[in-house]
Amino acid sequence: MQKTRIGILGYGNLGKGVELAIRQNPDMELAAVFTRRAPDAVKIATPGVNVYGTDILEMKKGSIDVLILCGGSAIDLPEQGPKYAALFNTVDSFDTHAKIPEYFTAVDKAARRGGNVAIISVGWDPGMFSLNRLYANCILPKGKDYTFWGKGISQGHSDAIRRIEGDADGKQYTVPVSEALEAVRGGETPDLTPRQSHTRHCYVVAEPGADKARIENDIRTMQNYFSDYNTTVNFVTQEELDREHSRMPHGGFVLRRGTTEAGAKHLIEYSLKLDSNPEFTANVLVAYARAAHRLATEKAVGAKTVFDIPPAWLSPKSGEELRKTML
Repeated sequence: MQKTRIGILGYGNLGKGVELAIRQNPDMELAAVFTRRAPDAVKIATPGVNVYGTDILEMKKGSIDVLILCGGSAIDLPEQGPKYAALFNTVDSFDTHAKIPEYFTAVDKAARRGGNVAIISVGWDPGMFSLNRLYANCILPKGKDYTFWGKGISQGHSDAIRRIEGDADGKQYTVPVSEALEAVRGGETPDLTPRQSHTRHCYVVAEPGADKARIENDIRTMQNYFSDYNTTVNFVTQEELDREHSRMPHGGFVLRRGTTEAGAKHLIEYSLKLDSNPEFTANVLVAYARAAHRLATEKAVGAKTVFDIPPAWLSPKSGEELRKTML
């Protein structure tokens, strides 16, 4: 069996999760890890695989089938997505929903210029939740969508607060407003603002001497992340953050409440409960890396989203096997 050769760019929580996910997929192998840190300082779990600096990434083009980009959406991916889509087939987890259209355009232009495939915004939301919203809309065209995230730690939002000047470390929890969730489940179709749907709770380790009032204000007013929500900022020590907030659970719910022509009411609900947000997201990325490689072998080019990928292309099973075991 010819294996898909995967490169990992970025070896944080998500990159480590991708490495573990590759181990569960016999049709894939880890080709290399690339880091902005000193390569000698990065110890990975896969024997015999090299760690390189990003400065030589372009030289490895012929030895990688798909490069999985494991950077953050706030700063890393807006630059890395277009840059590396011009050089490799890529998969990323860009999750700033409001900016996905412009990000898609930038990556698509670069991927087409390089003759590559780039699958963007892969994960559970955007990603699995996106697919379930689409399926539910197609099945119940007369209805209303609701998405609730949490309770859990958001990687993207946590990365965003750590980028603030004076913030040494931090984690952010997204928490659904339980009254809103139960109202939808109970048959109501309220018009919910972001503030009415969720609250956000930040736990921040401030650098010595940092202006905590300014850090709190920078978090609360951050557009696309916190400005539309009731946000609580808690300053804690590094020891407390490590002790109380080291795990990375997450999850949530996608619901569509609708009616069919005769007036019958229906509720579609999809949910996830994740012990590890980065490990689950990594597994989704690896499944879509398989699809990216298949698309590339079919000479497809340009940016794609989860909406564009046939479900069968995510699986290592043949069409015959899928029809026999899962249909």
